[in-house]
Amino acid sequence: MRLWSLHPGYLDSKGLVALWREGLLARAVLTGKTKGYTHHPQLNRFKIQDHPLLFLDTYLNHVYNEACARGYNFNQEKIGVNCTTRQIPVTSGQLSYEFHHHQRKLQKRDPDTYLATKRLMDKKGSIQTNPVFKVIPGDIEPWEKVEK
Repeated sequence: MRLWSLHPGYLDSKGLVALWREGLLARAVLTGKTKGYTHHPQLNRFKIQDHPLLFLDTYLNHVYNEACARGYNFNQEKIGVNCTTRQIPVTSGQLSYEFHHHQRKLQKRDPDTYLATKRLMDKKGSIQTNPVFKVIPGDIEPWEKVEK
């Protein structure tokens, strides 16, 4: 399971569809509809919130909005429509790690999107998050499984 901290706009079509599916799986975990992945480390940042499902639905609504902007037909009825403006902290080190990890995947899978996101990063100079997150200083999160 990978619940990217990155803004969903960075994802290619395969990545966006995979994120939607994994987000729905995460929602099933939080609502007790599956026994698997209950201790997945990426879920902890949602689980520790006072309303975990509200934060996950907010996250998924941003994914849904990106999908709609691209003309995809994701089913919003699978998620809650209530959202929060509060944010979950994510470290700058984690965000940087995810961006570069994702870029390595894109370079192989979708070179056009790789170049587009590389140019976007070069122009803006900062990495955008899914709006449910706010960036704070820090290293890669302890729960991340770092690839060598």
